[in-house]
Amino acid sequence: MNLSQSTKIEVVPHKPWVKGAHFIITLSFLALTVSGFVILMSHPRLYWGKAGNDLTPALFELPISRNYHHGGWDKSIPFKHVTGQQVTAARTYDIFNENGWGRSTHFLAAWFMVLTGLIYFIAGFYSGHFWRNLLPRRREFSLKLLWRDVAAHLRRHMHYTGKYGLLQKITYLSVIFLLFPVVILTGFAMSPAITASYPFLLKIFFGHQSARTIHFFAAVLLLLFLLVHVVMVIRSGFKRNIWAITFGR
Repeated sequence: MNLSQSTKIEVVPHKPWVKGAHFIITLSFLALTVSGFVILMSHPRLYWGKAGNDLTPALFELPISRNYHHGGWDKSIPFKHVTGQQVTAARTYDIFNENGWGRSTHFLAAWFMVLTGLIYFIAGFYSGHFWRNLLPRRREFSLKLLWRDVAAHLRRHMHYTGKYGLLQKITYLSVIFLLFPVVILTGFAMSPAITASYPFLLKIFFGHQSARTIHFFAAVLLLLFLLVHVVMVIRSGFKRNIWAITFGR
């Protein structure tokens, strides 16, 4: 066997449904990120429990718009004594609430991601994609191998082999089977129409406002994954990777 034969790498193309799902989910997630940020700007306060509004203390506030840290109300008014226009007139700040297009975009993009993700999920099981390409083998479960993989990424000593490494497999499985389901289910839990039919969602996530807070943190983790993913794609060969996930192998 000569050198060219011994170092030859088996090239396995991505399935068309993998490429299509990757493209649609990426665009949907970008639309969700932008529209979600606009929605959050209108009320950049996160709560825990069943209810949360300007009359209740926030778990924490995000300094992302002029609605941040509004300073409370002119005076404390028991909710049972509120009359007339007090809920809006007693504010000590000019509320920014132009998010109608953001909510519509968020709702539409969410269904694109949910339906495409469902097709990917079913096809992944049916074709054996998860088992064959993403599930770590028993021999791979080693702290030494995991640390070696992490160190290679940190030191930029990444070698293209055409196969997923242990770190990639763990990350992709976490995104597919943990973060995406959490984002989707917490999104459902924030909808009064859905929770009216499926109230168990509120029990799972401890209320509407808790679901909103969990939704925010899961979305942040997904955004971090996307940023790291793009950096790794660039470092390991941008043109080759883009060609592989679009029209090439």
